[in-house]
Amino acid sequence: MRNNKNSFYKMILITKNEFNPLKMNKILIFFLSLILSGFLSELDAQNESVFKPRHIKKVMTRAAVWQLGNPKHELWDWTNGAFYAGISAAYRTTNDTKLLDAMLEMGEKNNWKPGPRLHHADDHVIGQTYVDLFRLKNDARLIQPFTQQMDSFLTIPFQPHGIEVITWWWCDALFMAPPALVKLSVTTGDKKYMEKSDHLYHECYNLLYDKEEKLFARDLNFVIKDEATDRREANGEKIFWSRGNGWVMGGLVLIMSELPDGYPERLFYETIFRQMAERIAELQQEDGLWRSSLLDPDSYPGGEASGSGFYTFALAWGINNGILDTEKYLTVVRKAWIGLNTLLQADGHVGWCQPIGADPRKNFTSESWEVYGTGAFLLAGSEVIKLYQK
Repeated sequence: MRNNKNSFYKMILITKNEFNPLKMNKILIFFLSLILSGFLSELDAQNESVFKPRHIKKVMTRAAVWQLGNPKHELWDWTNGAFYAGISAAYRTTNDTKLLDAMLEMGEKNNWKPGPRLHHADDHVIGQTYVDLFRLKNDARLIQPFTQQMDSFLTIPFQPHGIEVITWWWCDALFMAPPALVKLSVTTGDKKYMEKSDHLYHECYNLLYDKEEKLFARDLNFVIKDEATDRREANGEKIFWSRGNGWVMGGLVLIMSELPDGYPERLFYETIFRQMAERIAELQQEDGLWRSSLLDPDSYPGGEASGSGFYTFALAWGINNGILDTEKYLTVVRKAWIGLNTLLQADGHVGWCQPIGADPRKNFTSESWEVYGTGAFLLAGSEVIKLYQK
């Protein structure tokens, strides 16, 4: 540093007779490079700080506490099912008993019941948290209503209509129901729930998975059939919704986290996960986030919180569990976590979350929040922190 200062002082000791425009340009360039170097060093330090475990726990707690203080929707609703999946992960990460108390209070208010629709996956997702709490409390009351409903779900046939040609006819369902069913099987020792989940998952995969793009269409409305009614983005690409595919990747993590060693279908889930992870990494934008439309990002400016949160969660989990190559994916996860931290607002809410919908939209700002967006943020933090606790 002393040598740099000496060089600088020598350069500025120029008399009027020695004035030379070229020399002055060199002085300016040198001076600006010092300023830029200092700025970049400070920026690097700020970015590195978001990976410190203390920081990760702090922002997770801030987001969770704000969201708990600003409730929305019925507590058994799918929106809160995703949120409380995040709360459960945050509790395991922080050991903050306020989060455990919040989950127990939610369950009591729901009388430990799932949503009322027997075959609708959205009404099953809250069961994930019930099972998590049962594992902590060993109280059968916490899963009895959910178990009873799933027994009925297994025996009463689904009635197709319209585009709802199969039970899990939209890709969001792959986050909502399968992890709950797998958790129930692993916990009770009865494989019938996870075997049913495997069957229904294959149906959805066969219906909606695009093997060329390695992404899921949201539902049959977005599957290209070479018909006049086919929907495409403004740039001519197929429509693949970020949050929809985020649901799938997040759900895959929750499924694979539960599957016992040697389970016959594990390779099926791992293969989808690896394929999607590679594609999703390719579609990350410069700010580390993903746009509402995966294949037409220019038409949907601004990173979207929920999809980006689920991708960060999934990719970090893949690294932590040896399924994804660290060298290839760690940079992607780091950029994503830095980006997600910019979405957390001063009061603690996770902004830039697309409202409830079924396709890419441009209808969100820093003030746009939803409980599932917070859930995705918490899930992401719960895996990113493990990268730096080893």
